[in-house]
Amino acid sequence: MLKNHWRAGWARRAIIAGGVICVCAVWVFAKDFIRPRANPAISYPAHDEHKDEGVAVAVDPYDMPDKAQIFSTNFAAEDLLPIFLVITNEGNEAVSLTDLKAELVTVNRTKIGASDQDDVLRRLSHPSASTGPNYPLPIPRTKVKGAVNQKTRDEVQSAKFDARAVEPHSTQAGFFFFDVGGISHPLAGAHFYLTGLRNAKGDELMYFEIPMEKYLSAPDSRPH
Repeated sequence: MLKNHWRAGWARRAIIAGGVICVCAVWVFAKDFIRPRANPAISYPAHDEHKDEGVAVAVDPYDMPDKAQIFSTNFAAEDLLPIFLVITNEGNEAVSLTDLKAELVTVNRTKIGASDQDDVLRRLSHPSASTGPNYPLPIPRTKVKGAVNQKTRDEVQSAKFDARAVEPHSTQAGFFFFDVGGISHPLAGAHFYLTGLRNAKGDELMYFEIPMEKYLSAPDSRPH
């Protein structure tokens, strides 16, 4: 009888422990980054459409806390601005993106190129926190290995825009990150430029220009 009671108690504890593990697992997976679903570019307030080329480009900055909560990383605290780029190709031929270049030009004409993945991880690692001596001359120093955990690395990798082409009648999207350190209102009066898109013949398309006021003045910047 005592043995049966012990077995029953052990079974209950195993069930409870299993439930806790399941709940924790669900919580962990729920925190994994999921890239936002991209709508056609023209459905976003901030877009530029080249009807003659059959291509439209849109940007959706994740500058507000309610939008930025899709990330586990607090990019705003690191002076990094994530901008969701959407490219829609309504033409009958693929558009190459291998030479893609994104640039944010502020109201004061400061040009900010998109940071690559290494730049983003370097910023997140806080390399300036090195306690090494301050040399008066630019003597090469040993690289500082930052404490960027694997989850953050995976998040940046999953979020970044990495498409090499946009197939006919399809859309590609992903994030670009811009270093806006020292700029209090980087979007106000700014323009987003995108170059390097090429048609099937290898000819470069006309550059895309998007005033960020289109985003800032929209009642709801997220398309439905």
